[in-house]
Amino acid sequence: MSGSPPPPGGFLRRVGLFQATAINMSQMCGIGPFVTIPLMVAAFGGPQAVIGFVAGAVLALCDGLVWAELGAALPGSGGSYVYLRQAFQYRTGRLVPFLFVWTAMLFIPLIMSTGVVGFVQYLGYLAPGLGQTSGDLVGLGVIALVVLLLWRGIEHIARITAVMWTVMIASVLLVIVAAAGDFSPHLAFGYPAHAFDLTSDHFWLDFAAGLTIGIYDYLGYNTTAYMGAEIKDPGRTLPRSILFSILGIMTIYLLLQIGTLGVVDWHRMTDPHDIASTSVASAVLEETWGRGAADTVTVLILVTAFASVFTGLLGGSRVPYDAARDGVFFRPYEKLHPRHRFPVLGLATMGVITAVGFLIGRHTDLATLIQLLTTVMVIVQALAQIVALTVLRRRQPDLPRPYRMWLYPLPSVLAFTGWCVIYGYADRNSPGRHPIEWSLAWLALGCVAFLVWARLERVWPFGAREIGEEYAAGHDPDTEPAAR
Repeated sequence: MSGSPPPPGGFLRRVGLFQATAINMSQMCGIGPFVTIPLMVAAFGGPQAVIGFVAGAVLALCDGLVWAELGAALPGSGGSYVYLRQAFQYRTGRLVPFLFVWTAMLFIPLIMSTGVVGFVQYLGYLAPGLGQTSGDLVGLGVIALVVLLLWRGIEHIARITAVMWTVMIASVLLVIVAAAGDFSPHLAFGYPAHAFDLTSDHFWLDFAAGLTIGIYDYLGYNTTAYMGAEIKDPGRTLPRSILFSILGIMTIYLLLQIGTLGVVDWHRMTDPHDIASTSVASAVLEETWGRGAADTVTVLILVTAFASVFTGLLGGSRVPYDAARDGVFFRPYEKLHPRHRFPVLGLATMGVITAVGFLIGRHTDLATLIQLLTTVMVIVQALAQIVALTVLRRRQPDLPRPYRMWLYPLPSVLAFTGWCVIYGYADRNSPGRHPIEWSLAWLALGCVAFLVWARLERVWPFGAREIGEEYAAGHDPDTEPAAR
């Protein structure tokens, strides 16, 4: 399938394994661990916070195997949209893929907005006098610059991403090396009493909060799945890029977390007046190599944060394109730039929502923003996609699967359980914020929007269901006109 020539006006397969892995890793790492290490420590109340990163890695690996099988078998632009469209068309028509795009238009930009919040936090280390208004303007400027850079062809973006990936690796490695040179086991492993009391309800509430933060730090391992129509040899490249990026980032995170805890007393990370609570990596460098080195690495961290927003909007902007192309979302989203072949309206819309999410995060708190975006994505993407894998194995047994999940169905079961824990504990981890209620309200509004849209388009439930098994039939959807 990947060898088929691209259609006139369609996407071009130009992203190879290294670039695909770099895109995933840049999105996964970004500013995430640099701003969430203090959040994780606060959630667990001590250096046992490393449990959260381990739990997040296990969930990411299990869920990554779901993405790997689906991405290799259905390598179209849009990622989850394609998988849900194929799996749930038999009973609910276009409802589930429509709801996915509806929610993705919210949770993907919210993820990007957390990266911009982190960018401004670390910028505050270099410019201590940066006020609220100035920080807001800087963040909005960063978002505008990202959109401007993405307003070009994919071949140029792939080269930019490779450079940003190199900077990201350099920044985290410098923090890890600096921490290793002044590492104190007493600080890193000085656990408070009852830190591992598995019989305590408090421990499991902390675990659920830590799992939410942990999986947030790994989000992005699926970025290239959204770009399936632009990946060379997707049957091999997509699964490898997902697994390589998860294993690589897992190693980096554990070294970063343990190393940081071995240099900076964890109590400092929970003190809102201490720089370690907002710029912990800079605090590590200042403690070990001095202020000059801390300033230099902080600049690299800012580039890393910028890279994560860049790659996230790159992949996310492709989501509504394929849906609109198939007549499952608003039709203006199917238009590509006449010269550079990128989805114009998808990129513009997500840029605007990222800006709004950034302002919300700046004027509430980062933990609340993380809880909101995870609850929005759990039902229609995470859980539905796991179900979709099983449905497709039963409904389309002849679908070519270049990669099949190892130990099926165990990873699916573990991933499903992990996502349910995150969703079920969301309100308890964010008292007064009601992320579950907000997520359900957004989903209900999406159902209303679907009914209005379906009525106008005269599709199910106001028309016949349209069943398409183009991947199972051995056709390449990239070379065929979209069904209306």
